[in-house]
Amino acid sequence: MDADPTTSRTTSSSRPRRVAVTGATGNVGVALLSRLLADPGIDEVVGLARRPPDWTIDRLRWRHLDLGDPASARPLLAEVCGAVDAVVHLAWAFQPTHHPEETWQINAVGSRLVVDAAVAAGVGTFVHQSSVGAYSPGPDDGGRVDEAWPTDSLPTAGYGREKAYVERVVDTMELARPEMRVVRFRPAFIFQKGASDEQRQIFAGWLLPQKLVADGKLPVLPWPGDLRFQALHAADMAEAIWLGLTQPVRGAFNLAAEPVIGSDEMAEVLDAGRAVHVPVSVVRAAVSAGWRSRLLPTEPALLDLVDAIPLLDVTRARTELGWEPRHTALDALRALVEGWSEEPEPLTPALADPAG
Repeated sequence: MDADPTTSRTTSSSRPRRVAVTGATGNVGVALLSRLLADPGIDEVVGLARRPPDWTIDRLRWRHLDLGDPASARPLLAEVCGAVDAVVHLAWAFQPTHHPEETWQINAVGSRLVVDAAVAAGVGTFVHQSSVGAYSPGPDDGGRVDEAWPTDSLPTAGYGREKAYVERVVDTMELARPEMRVVRFRPAFIFQKGASDEQRQIFAGWLLPQKLVADGKLPVLPWPGDLRFQALHAADMAEAIWLGLTQPVRGAFNLAAEPVIGSDEMAEVLDAGRAVHVPVSVVRAAVSAGWRSRLLPTEPALLDLVDAIPLLDVTRARTELGWEPRHTALDALRALVEGWSEEPEPLTPALADPAG
């Protein structure tokens, strides 16, 4: 990682007034822009996106950033990072899973470009959105893990492999610049109404028609084994990032709302007749066949990752950050389903077209 002797422009206790956000047109990005612009203490927000929207808001400035193109990304990042107090790195590409070199270039190499620019510019605060997917498989007893759990993920899943790599990049940044305030969040699955159609297309494609679930047409819900996972609403994710920006905290924070989602909770939200537990091996074989035939955009290794991820202990976020989710995990899921029941009204190009 490149670095120069430039010192941090703000101290660890400074409250940033100029914030740059990568991936500002995505699921969390849109929610975060709303939260930042509601804070009169924020003078300017620079939204970085591959396809900026054509609308503007006071104190928000859009810049075109393509992390898949280092030649154009490097000078832009140097310019932007040189003019802000804090950087929030959200940008992430889920597709195309059939071409992992493309997602690696954007997610792994692109994240390193963002980190290098922030370090070289002496940015005072750096916030990185990692994921529960960065964690190594959970304990055998199914217990919850705190932020000390290893972040080696599953190397067979592209998503986990890239998240684990970026964790190491952020580790290097902390060592290179101990005066920088580095905060990273490892959230569970993040949902909101405005991104529901995007998420459906990214993970299920045409195999899950928009209104099939929302109209209550699922008499039976197939469920992979004893799968359980956690979720939270995008607005609560945005609140956590805002707290991380405005309070003198450092380090990693797990984020998730209650309750834990299993087959019964999912059947309740989807108004399905009943849940039928299917062996994970059978579900994986079906996903693998759909992915190889390009009928399903989700790689089978992602199912392995989801089945292996641990449940999160969010004690540190509650006690040290003062974060308390306003929405339950069921609220977040219901927002997702509500989005399926209506014609999608994307706020940004990224939410309109997952290929973007």
